[in-house]
Formats: sequence, structure tokens, C-alpha cells
Amino acid sequence: MSAAPEQIVVAHPSTHVVGVRFQKLGKLYHFDYSDFSEVRNADYVIVETVRGQQIGQIMGFIEREDGKRAYKPILRPATPRDLLIKQQLQSREVSALIDCRELASQIGGFEEVKFVAAEYSFDGTNVGILYSSEAPFSGGRLRSELQKRLRSTIEFRQIGPRDVARILGGQGACGGPRCCSTFLTEFSPISIKMAKAQGVPLTPTEITGMCGRLRCCLIYEYEQYVEARKQLPKKNKLVGTPFGEGRVLEVFPLRDGVAVRFDSEDQIDRFVAREELIPLDEFRALKAKAEQGCTKNESGSCDCGARRPKSATGDLAAALELAHPPRREPLPPDEDQDEMDGEAVHLPEPRPARESRHHRERRPRHAKPHPEQNAAPNNAATTGQPTPQARAEGQSDNNKQGQPNQGQRSGHSRNRHRRRGGNRNQNQPPKGDSPS
Repeated sequence: MSAAPEQIVVAHPSTHVVGVRFQKLGKLYHFDYSDFSEVRNADYVIVETVRGQQIGQIMGFIEREDGKRAYKPILRPATPRDLLIKQQLQSREVSALIDCRELASQIGGFEEVKFVAAEYSFDGTNVGILYSSEAPFSGGRLRSELQKRLRSTIEFRQIGPRDVARILGGQGACGGPRCCSTFLTEFSPISIKMAKAQGVPLTPTEITGMCGRLRCCLIYEYEQYVEARKQLPKKNKLVGTPFGEGRVLEVFPLRDGVAVRFDSEDQIDRFVAREELIPLDEFRALKAKAEQGCTKNESGSCDCGARRPKSATGDLAAALELAHPPRREPLPPDEDQDEMDGEAVHLPEPRPARESRHHRERRPRHAKPHPEQNAAPNNAATTGQPTPQARAEGQSDNNKQGQPNQGQRSGHSRNRHRRRGGNRNQNQPPKGDSPS
């Protein structure tokens, strides 16, 4: 007898909130499990809801948002007895749905109402009847009659056609099980725009499912089609290909190419990949703009093509080459240039720097030159007067002996008088001198 395989239990992360599901492919509801830290994934627990006590299965653990939301606690983990009670209640749900349909046919007026399923709470005190109807529904009499027969509180809950298809199950248009009854937990909004983007024929049999609504599978590849179409040209657009010019006949986003029809006698259609396509409209518009140039900058430099030289053939590539010629390497120096570089070049001597005002020699402003200084040398020899050079040497000797020249002394006194009291009255004696 072979031993039973050991069950591998994976420990959950250290969190405080679990996600519980009460139905197959139903929504998750979160509860606090701090009081029962031994629970594991896929365990059944008993919780309190607005419809009474329910038994659900743990589907995962999440991080708790402290201070933002309060979660109801788990009452207790489910026991084997609780699982048997759940099976008995599920068997009673079928009989409750049959009783509801019989009473509805006896009372009358529920021809447009479709009763789909019945759900019992874990304690058996509440029964939910799921129905689908396009018209308003009033089931007061039906509720009272059904409560007497089932001896439980009856609650009618309306559901949509997608939920009806999930409960009934079956096969889809593709031949496989319906997506809503296998893995979809929530329904996403779907529009007719998704069918147009994928090139699906807009016939009801092609875009609608068993529920009468747009197929849920239209949203699966919608984003891929949108991204692929951004890189491909649209229909009836003129493009260039290695086979010549033609117009786009059909776009294949997933194949990353288009079908092009060439304007010839045979009208041959070819499939061209995106890498081989040339958008002629954009190319010609860019070429015309480059040849026309820019008129904004009337004066000054402009690099947009207004002043680029045009080629003789009018080719855009040749014009660009003329406007931006390739950079050439500098030529080696010639021998004559080397000889010229060796000759000495006489540059003009720089002008001496001007002395600052404080370093200049103080000279009297109003000292007039002696009339004999401007006399010619011949006159000095005939009159017997000393020459300017001899006079300058005599003045330097007097300065060395402490006897200043009369002209210099008078000039310094005038300057000193002007600095100290230039605005003083001429008739007033200077300060510190005694009147004569």
C-alpha cells in the first residue's frame, strides 16, 4: 500500500487581511484574520455579511491599509461539518428555483422575467433569487407565497445578461468554453470602436456573444492593434515600395505590413512590409518645403533652406550636399610659406604706458616760460645771455643749495592758494597772514 503524498503548505506573508470568495469567479471580499493566524490559502472560513453568515474560500492575502478602512473579522475556520452543510444547501437551491418558477407561472405576469438561480445563506435564513428582466419587476405577491413555502426570507436580485451567461455556462462562438464562466471575474466596458480597430465585420453574428452583448474577447488584443496601426499607413494612401508607387488596399497590423495595389494594367496586389514602405506624401511635402525655404528671417543667418544653393537638376539630396559640403582636411604647408615664416618681421614698438596722475611730477599750472627760453642760440651768443641749457644747470645748482627759483616759488604759491581757497575774495588776505 503506497503512502499518501504529503501536502505542501506554503506559508502566507505576514499580513492581516485575506480575500474571500463566496462564488466561483465571484468578487473578492476582504476580512481581518488576526484572531486566526493559522489559516492558509484555499481554506474555508465562516464570516458575517449583510445577508447573514456565509461560507467562503480564502483566495489570497493582501497588505492592510491601516487607518483608512475597518475590516470585519473572520468568525472561525470552517469545519468538515460546515462543508457538508454547504453541500446540502446547494442541493436545496435547485428545488427553491423550481418552486419560484412554478409560483410565478401560477400567479402570472412574469413572462418577461427570467429566474436564473437561487442562493442560500450558510444559516439557511436567507434565500436570494437571481433574475434577469428588461421590464420593471414587481414581485410582492410572489415573495410572500415563496416565503410560506420555503420558510425563509426571500430577496430578489436583478443581474445582467453577462452574469446570466456566466451562470449558465456553455460554449462560445470560438468553440471553447465561455470566458465569463472560466476565468473572468469582472466585466470590462467594451465599445464598437474596438471591433473597428481590429477589422472585425460589424455584423451581429460576428461581434456579439451568446449573451447578446459585444464579445468580451474584443478587448484582449485591442491595445496591440492600436499600437501597430500607429506605425502603418491608412487605407487609400499613396506609398512608395520597391515595386513602384501604389495605394494601400488593406492594413494588417499583426503582420506589420499592408497590401498595396499598383496602378497598372493588371492591377497586381502585393504584400509589403512596413520597413519597405516610403510615405510619398510626407516626402514630397518635406522636399517642397526645403526647396521653398523660409521667409521669416529676412536678414541674418538662416539654416532652414532659404539661402541654400539649388542644384542644377533640382534634386533634394544634391541641394543638401551643396548647402553642407563635406569637411576637408587642411593641406600641408608649402616650402615658400616656411621661408616666409623664417624671416624677421618688424612690428611697431608699443606705446609707453601713461603714468598715473599721482606718480606724475607736480608742475606749476600757471608758471609761464621765460621769454629767453624760446630764443634762438644765435641770439644768445650775440646778447651775452646764458643759453637755456646753462640756465637749467644753474637752476639745478640753486635747488641743490636750498635756494628755489623765483618762477617755481611763485607757481607753487599760486597752486597752494588755489587748492586751499580758490573761491576766496581777492581783496581778503589769506588765513594766517597779518594784514600789511
